[in-house]
Amino acid sequence: MTVVTALTSQDTVNVEAVWPQRECDFMAQAECLLNDIQPVSVKIGLLGSADIARAVAEILRRLPHACVVLDPILAAGGGKPLARAELMDVMRAELFPRVTVLTPNTIEARALVGRKSLDECAEELRRLGCKNVLITGTHDTGEVVINRLYGHTAREWSWPRLPHTYHGSGCTLASALAGFLALGQPLETAAYSAQRFTFEALQAGYPLGRGQYMPNRAAPRPELWEHDAG
Repeated sequence: MTVVTALTSQDTVNVEAVWPQRECDFMAQAECLLNDIQPVSVKIGLLGSADIARAVAEILRRLPHACVVLDPILAAGGGKPLARAELMDVMRAELFPRVTVLTPNTIEARALVGRKSLDECAEELRRLGCKNVLITGTHDTGEVVINRLYGHTAREWSWPRLPHTYHGSGCTLASALAGFLALGQPLETAAYSAQRFTFEALQAGYPLGRGQYMPNRAAPRPELWEHDAG
C-alpha cells in the first residue's frame, strides 16, 4: 500500500520542487488503509517535512510488530537538498527508535551523525535507536561497491561497480528490503536478496531522459536465486 508524503516535480536530472502533504491529509490516507489492512513491513522514503515525519512516527506506534525500513533521503541525485535540519532532528528522535533497518549511503550516514568513519557512523546511528544499519557504498570510488550491514554482528558484501548513475537506486534497495522482510526472510538473507534485486535492476537499467539511468525493476528473477544471504 502507498501513502503519499509529498508531491514532487522531478525528472531524471534533478528534483525541482517538493510539496509536502498536509499532516491531516496524510493521516487520513493512512488511517483509511490501516482500518482495512495491517502491514507487516513498512518502507519510508522521502518525507518532505518535519510534520509528516511526526505523522509517520504516530502511524508506526500503531504498528508495533511491523518491520520498518527507512531510506533517509537527504538530497536528490542531482544535488538538491530534500531534508532540512528540523526534519533530520525528528528522524533521529522519533523515527530511528522504530527502525529495523536504516539504509543510508555513505554521504547520508556521515551527514546524519557528523562522523567520518563509517564504523563510527553506524555505531552512533544504532545508539540513536536503529536496530540495524545498511550503509551502501555507491558514492565511494573503486571498481567494486562495498555495502556494510551493522547489527549485532557486521556483514559486508561487494558488487561490481556499474558504469552509470541511476535514478531511484536507494529507493529500489529499501523497497526490496522491506518486501523480502515481509516475506519472512531473515535479516541477512533479506539484505542480500535486496542488494541482488537492486543490482540486477540497475544492470538492466536504461536511459530514458537527459540524466540518470532508470532501473529496470522487471529484470530481476528472484525465483531463480539461492536465498543463502550470499
